[in-house]
Amino acid sequence: MKPFYKIALSVVASVVFASCHKYEALDFHVDKPVTFAAQEEIDAYQGLKTYVDRNTNLNFKLGAGASLQEYVSKGVMYRLLNSNFDEITLGYEMKHGAVVQADGSTSLKNVQSLLNTATSAGISVFGHTLAWHANQNATYLNKLIAPVVIPSSGGPTWDLVTAADFETDNAANYQSNTNAVASFSAIGEGKGGVGRALKITNASVRANDYDAQLFLKFSPAVKAGEKYELKMDVRSDAPASYSTQAHTTPGAYKHYAFFGSISSTPTWTTYTYVADINTDMATSQTIAFNLGKTATTYYFDNIRLTKYNPLGGSTTIEKTADEKKTLVSAALEKWIKDIVTVSKGQVKAWDVVNEPMDDGRPAELKTGVGRTDLAADEFYWQDYMGKDYALKAFQWARQYGNATDIHFINDYNLEYSIDKCKGLIAYVKYLEDKGARIDGIGTQMHIVATSNKAKIDEMFTLLAATGKLIKISELDMGFEGSIKTAQVTPQQYAAQAEMYKYVVKRYFELIPAAQRYGITIWAPQDSPASSSWRAGEPIGLWTEGLVRKPAYVGVVEGLKNK
Repeated sequence: MKPFYKIALSVVASVVFASCHKYEALDFHVDKPVTFAAQEEIDAYQGLKTYVDRNTNLNFKLGAGASLQEYVSKGVMYRLLNSNFDEITLGYEMKHGAVVQADGSTSLKNVQSLLNTATSAGISVFGHTLAWHANQNATYLNKLIAPVVIPSSGGPTWDLVTAADFETDNAANYQSNTNAVASFSAIGEGKGGVGRALKITNASVRANDYDAQLFLKFSPAVKAGEKYELKMDVRSDAPASYSTQAHTTPGAYKHYAFFGSISSTPTWTTYTYVADINTDMATSQTIAFNLGKTATTYYFDNIRLTKYNPLGGSTTIEKTADEKKTLVSAALEKWIKDIVTVSKGQVKAWDVVNEPMDDGRPAELKTGVGRTDLAADEFYWQDYMGKDYALKAFQWARQYGNATDIHFINDYNLEYSIDKCKGLIAYVKYLEDKGARIDGIGTQMHIVATSNKAKIDEMFTLLAATGKLIKISELDMGFEGSIKTAQVTPQQYAAQAEMYKYVVKRYFELIPAAQRYGITIWAPQDSPASSSWRAGEPIGLWTEGLVRKPAYVGVVEGLKNK
């Protein structure tokens, strides 16, 4: 027998011998890690939309913010959104800036692809948004209203910006405040005994020179690097000296120096000053004359403000306010017509007007007038079309869409600023009094886990009282101080889940069933560090790796309304 046979027999004998002994199980137990067990409980929940009671909320839509490319590629986010939500809202790709091209045409191929993909999946698309100040093709819109420049072969010129000789009562380009009483001299008392002059009487010495002011208005606003010349004839009943300030509009102070300090006596003199515009003066379009330090009557005549034009004597023709209104209105109508028309087969609800109200003055509309920090994509329709820009937007959306489309007005911080909530409600009433039909109000609710619950309740109560459809349009939640994902504790995640539950639950409790359009989770996932929105913050119901968070359970429990 060869050696390897001996080895094999030995192994067999060992097995037979071992089989003769009784098996005794070892008593060895390892507890499942707590975090693993907790995650199993979260993962055991069904898809979010299955928890909506469709018997009492027949038309309710649970929505999510979405990226067009992620959805149409039909990857993991496509499956997640379809299994958890009824509706998607694109964060950017249905906005003016994404669709309107440099020449004003609209590129809607991507939008159509998304609509077809969503329709095939049985999920609806909410239209976001038609009239907003951000995410606009502002370059195109500003080009529409830019001045016309007519070239010339001549040398540099000083082009007239505004003038006033006070021979008529037309006061379109000047005004004064209460302490500076305006009137006119007799005919023949103007400079050189010709015509008449403007009289500004300051009855007493004021605490500040700017307590009595004359304002010269002009357009467009000055820009850094430009050069202007102010030339005018002046005198006063008593010798006086007065400074000038730069204002964006009369009374809206911008800079303490503008066109120098002026001296006047009872004898007419001609004052000339050339101003080189710097960044401190930029965006101003009013010269303020500070007349409060001398109690006297001032006289002004033959005011001329000119601008240095180095472009070979070219002529710049500014568009009038009416011309700008016509051009901007046509651009808004075309944009609404194009996007609504291509979408009307699938999109049945729209944010027609987005974020109209001002944060600092919550009863008034936002404006870009006087601002120097406008982003490249900011353009305020209301600055050219007036307060009724939203009226036209609602009317055009109705004209070009479906008669049964649901139209919303939408804003943020309504739970933070109750005055802003009331301002939005008042604006809705104004628009409806003018003929708009507004079906619903959206409240964005970009909140934190410690947001004021009493204010949330008050907001829901105020919105419910309008009788309109109410939508939580962009719900997401971070933490006070913009804490990043890596720093969040389990206790904070529990607080986040509790606040998600509170918001959703109170929506169902305070908004009557007939007024519940739905709730949109704006950020299903936590925000990546590279994001432009709440970068690196744990605001979602899933982690960046698509693991469900305690916040997911919070929304479920809120939907169950228990």
